[in-house]
Amino acid sequence: MAVDPYTYRVGWSAEDEEFVGTCVEFPSLSWLDENEDEAFRGIRKLVRETVAEMSAASEPIPEPISLRRYSGKFQVRTTPEIHRRLAIEASEARVSLNRLVNSKLLG
Repeated sequence: MAVDPYTYRVGWSAEDEEFVGTCVEFPSLSWLDENEDEAFRGIRKLVRETVAEMSAASEPIPEPISLRRYSGKFQVRTTPEIHRRLAIEASEARVSLNRLVNSKLLG
């Protein structure tokens, strides 16, 4: 079996009263099944079929998150008041603003 690099989730759908399999890179796709393992197998099969169809039609195929490169940097916009409060909190804790925000993100 070929490696499948896409990001899958299986959870319970109270509305459908079945397990639902989803793929992060293909948010419009899902697969319902009474069995959790079958929901996982079903969504993986549906993604494989969708990728094959997109490839045959020369459509762009979403890049798997697992294969993307990340710099470790991203910019967050906030209000001046929140920025000031965070800067004060970081100063009082004797850490950089970056370290404080990272700890809150992990929190």
